[in-house]
Amino acid sequence: MNTAPLIGITGKRRSGKDLKGSLQVMSDLHLDVYWVDYAQGVLSAGGVPVFLPLDVSPDLYINRLDGILMSGGADIHPDLYGEEPAPETYKPEPLRDEFEMALLDAVCEYELPVAGICRGLQMINVYFGGSLIQDIPEHAVRDKPPNSEVHTVILEEVSILGKLYGPSRQVNSLHHQSIDRLGKDLSATAISQDGGIEGIEHQSLPLIAVQWHPEMMNTRDSDPLFKWLINQASG
Repeated sequence: MNTAPLIGITGKRRSGKDLKGSLQVMSDLHLDVYWVDYAQGVLSAGGVPVFLPLDVSPDLYINRLDGILMSGGADIHPDLYGEEPAPETYKPEPLRDEFEMALLDAVCEYELPVAGICRGLQMINVYFGGSLIQDIPEHAVRDKPPNSEVHTVILEEVSILGKLYGPSRQVNSLHHQSIDRLGKDLSATAISQDGGIEGIEHQSLPLIAVQWHPEMMNTRDSDPLFKWLINQASG
């Protein structure tokens, strides 16, 4: 019997008309999209990925999952942290925002382990009452391959992330938003050289998140974030 932990992975909703080459008859249909790299990271660490549809209540399945991976994606609507959208805020997805807030409600109730990546970190911060800087264009390095190590992150050695990654780490950088006000009961345990928050962890719940994309790095199949999630989910 397979006892590998089941890890729910968040995705995004797309319209059929947005898919290049799709048939006209499918233009009014919708689909949920998931990047394979997240699933491969979970598989390599020993877990089983489970994609989570955006219109199914987490209450219906949360007790069947062993952990959650909150993936990257579109900007979070600034309404959720009490601000007006800046001109640079890119196409928020209210359905996904609503779903992930409900998912975090369920996660906190069941105390499931959670790992967040990029948008996942930002959503976790917003859920706990934090806010975001809506545009930091210099952080979005998109003229290089996504696995490029473009800057250094400094980690607190006594933190979970510090124990996983060591005192410093070379990482990629694809985000144009970042944490501004830190959410309640969260600690910033990874900082970029310019002072930006690159990693957080909850002070009492099994929840950590990073701003970079470990699933895109060459070290994905041995990345400590995925291993931590699977180890926590196996307990």
